[in-house]
Amino acid sequence: MTVAKRFLSLGPSAFFVAAAAVLAVSAPATQALAAPEKGPTAMVAAAEPDAVDAGLKVLKAGGSAVDAAVAVQAVLGLEEPQSSGLGGGAFMTYYDAKTRKVTAYNGRETAPAAATPELFYGPDGKPMPKGQAIVGGRSAGVPGAIAMLYLAQSQHGKLAWKDLFGDAEHLAADGFHVPKRMADAAVSGAPQARQPDAVAYFTKPDGTKVQAGELMKNPAYAATLKRLAAEGPKAILEGPIAAEIVAKLREGPYPTAMTLKDLASYKPKATPAVCRPYREYTVCVPPAPSGGPAVLEGLGLLQRTDIEKHPNDVQGWYLFSQASRLMYADRDRYYGDPDFVSVPMEGLLAADYLDARAKLINPASAGPPPGPGTPKGAGVRAPDRTREPGGTTHLVIVDKDGNAVSMTTTVESIFGDGKMVAGFFLNNQLTDFSFSPKDQDGAPAANAPAGGKRPRSSMAPAIVLDKEGRFVAGAGSPGGPSIIAFNLKVLVGLMAWKLPVQEAINLPNLIAFDTIYASEPARYPPGVVAGLAAKGVALRGGGFGEGSGEQGIEMTPNGLRGGADPRREGVARGY
Repeated sequence: MTVAKRFLSLGPSAFFVAAAAVLAVSAPATQALAAPEKGPTAMVAAAEPDAVDAGLKVLKAGGSAVDAAVAVQAVLGLEEPQSSGLGGGAFMTYYDAKTRKVTAYNGRETAPAAATPELFYGPDGKPMPKGQAIVGGRSAGVPGAIAMLYLAQSQHGKLAWKDLFGDAEHLAADGFHVPKRMADAAVSGAPQARQPDAVAYFTKPDGTKVQAGELMKNPAYAATLKRLAAEGPKAILEGPIAAEIVAKLREGPYPTAMTLKDLASYKPKATPAVCRPYREYTVCVPPAPSGGPAVLEGLGLLQRTDIEKHPNDVQGWYLFSQASRLMYADRDRYYGDPDFVSVPMEGLLAADYLDARAKLINPASAGPPPGPGTPKGAGVRAPDRTREPGGTTHLVIVDKDGNAVSMTTTVESIFGDGKMVAGFFLNNQLTDFSFSPKDQDGAPAANAPAGGKRPRSSMAPAIVLDKEGRFVAGAGSPGGPSIIAFNLKVLVGLMAWKLPVQEAINLPNLIAFDTIYASEPARYPPGVVAGLAAKGVALRGGGFGEGSGEQGIEMTPNGLRGGADPRREGVARGY
């Protein structure tokens, strides 16, 4: 047997070991082979560099991935208040390296107990205009992000909760440099940016608005963080800040029905993640009402195609677009809070259902918009045309022990509802509910409002594992309803097209639902846009609301490798 054949008969690991040994022996003594530089063993990817630095500081002090997530969120709430904060909600997917189990944490906001299906009906008995509803007090749900983080940190933290807010408190008290996205949002046409609290916060003493790069302070936020460090989530869900929240939401037209009891009784949830195979991988996401299961449906449909043979070409993007349309059609019909409605998740992800739906993809050209399917367990549901606005961010963290967090966090729209208490903005998350609780025939919408109910979400923080249950990657994005497509794209890039995470993030965004193909035509390789048009997929620029802000971290044989969306200000750093 020749040396080459003997090497080939070994497994992959043994092959490389043996090959390295031969090279080491045969190489001239004066020409030592340089070992490849080892990559980071811990990493943070988030939307603002200051937040990444805060997370890395916690990791270097011996903190866990969840400890670092608390510190990162505290800074993001200060420097990216248009996207997330103490007054918002979140979904987190957590990977435990020792047990190789993935847990989903649900910090989605809840409606007040007194909410009714007609929550967003106006005096005329008809659904209110969305913009009008957003800035009314009734748009806000009970905030859940901090309570969720507190629960996760109590289970997986290594440092004391009180020690996780130092960087954010320092930045708020002593000043931080205004990020460009925040400055742009402050002067945007969003109705929340024109609310009195937002105008006051972003206006300098000379009457001009804050500019990117200027030093800005938020002493009220620093004081809130000090209370939060000492008291946990009770600092905002009970006591004087809770009273401020209720009072603020009762101001003006369309006031809230929220009470102090609603705030004090909020409970985050921890459940096993929903995990499904994709080729040689397993992908784990939070269950409904998150958008995670919809991403799994999209992957399940694409697994029944040959998309892996078409990296970033016409056919690859065509298959992606058609699977997306099927995925969105089902998601918009059936998803809601499973504590209140029956969500046929098992039916939607069943092999026979995916087989049948995948056969609807015409390999040659796009047809008319697909309707929802009829999975096992599906009831009669009204169409839900809710379109969530964007005001969201994503972060991924891996600690030195291999534990990982993938977390999407939000205040819903830009600056939530535009109302501020104690240095932070309140959310307008309840406008994610269907404004019309029934269709004209009386069929109920799965996502109709109800007291204590969590609105449907597109947030879908994902963690990818290999066949042995080891961490492969964590990824996610903000983007309103486009989150599902943004995440699907990154996962396809990683798992089907075998791209490094940064290259997967850099791929064009394509959001396909109904008759719409919203995209970034200039980002495709030559000929792809024309080729898609010839197949009935006419791309239009923009049209998907908030742009992506994808963050990702992947494990490589040489250590961790991160990626951050060039469309925003995020970075991925490790050590």
